[in-house]
Amino acid sequence: MAAIGATPRGGCNRQALTDADMAGRKLLSQWAEAAGCNARVDAVGNLFIRRVGTDGALPVVMTGSHLDTQPTGGKFDGVYGVLAGLEVIESLNDRGIATLHPIELSVWCNEEGSRFPMAMMGSAVWSGRLPLDTAYRLTDRAGISVRQELERAGVALDVPVPRQPVKASFEVHIEQGPVLEQKAKTIGVVTGVQHMSRHEVVVEGQEAHAGPTPMDMRRDPIRVLADLLPALYAVAAQRGRDARLTFGFIETLPGSPNTVPGRLRFTVDIRHPDALEYAGLRQDLNRLVRTALERHALAGDVRCVWEAPGVSFDPACVAAVRSAAAALGYDSMEMVSGAGHDSCNVSAVVPTAMVFVPCAGGLSHNEAESALPGDLAAGANVLLNAMLALATSAAAG
Repeated sequence: MAAIGATPRGGCNRQALTDADMAGRKLLSQWAEAAGCNARVDAVGNLFIRRVGTDGALPVVMTGSHLDTQPTGGKFDGVYGVLAGLEVIESLNDRGIATLHPIELSVWCNEEGSRFPMAMMGSAVWSGRLPLDTAYRLTDRAGISVRQELERAGVALDVPVPRQPVKASFEVHIEQGPVLEQKAKTIGVVTGVQHMSRHEVVVEGQEAHAGPTPMDMRRDPIRVLADLLPALYAVAAQRGRDARLTFGFIETLPGSPNTVPGRLRFTVDIRHPDALEYAGLRQDLNRLVRTALERHALAGDVRCVWEAPGVSFDPACVAAVRSAAAALGYDSMEMVSGAGHDSCNVSAVVPTAMVFVPCAGGLSHNEAESALPGDLAAGANVLLNAMLALATSAAAG
């Protein structure tokens, strides 16, 4: 899979609904067909691969993640969860094990939100959290819409696939952080996901020549940014080590080296596991932006463009993960995810849990992303055992 969209520095670039992303889906579908599974695609581009159960009327036990990557992404983020799910299916085939419930592997469309500005898009539509038409209208920086790319890929948009009944859902993933590695734990039993949101700040200034225009006569929007950066980092530090603040995108217009910018646009990503501290960070951002705008007499605004409230995963599914790790003898710890995942949306409508494994140096969203084969195998083993515990029982999840 990593050969598709491979980058010169050893990573992957398979952004959502690009040719590389579709090639990855095609390859997975070929592997799934060889494993005796059926595949289908819904109207927002989610791919579902099913291994039949002995009672086809029962709800599926689901696993999966995503195949799309960041522009300079690694080989494991999302992809590990998809291929671990395929490995579960192939392992059941190898052992001749039939499950009462069908097993289903999901590949969610546009999880990363790097090309189209809506992280976890496909699972949001599937769960009912995002209207399908809203997803279709999303465009990349070239103005190409999700609808156009789905049509180009041959996805049928006029026949939406209804959400299938699901007994339980599991997602295995590299941690994307350093905690498991630092604490020498093999398995993270994920109990939930922290609160997070993405904000856009726009400041309107006035273009002027960089040479003749005195500093005190400029309407320079960068002065607002200069005020905000230290102030926001300071309030984040005050809210504890769990606070997260990221300026991932900064743009000036017209973007000329000898012109005072006439417009500034940047994003602020805010995260915290504690609801009160998270709300406080959001209030701090709004207050400090408006204070800086007033101080420099510039027009502008801050708006929330995306939010994923904190999630607590299903106790029974978490217990299945915990029991599987213990039965297999893996050192484990309970933890809250610092990153958003499709399981955030899935958990809104079906019982859900996640499994984490360590990644080297906690590094992710990076071409150097790496994980040990033994840890990856351990996560897949926990996934297999947790899924079997629910897929072989007719009891409610």
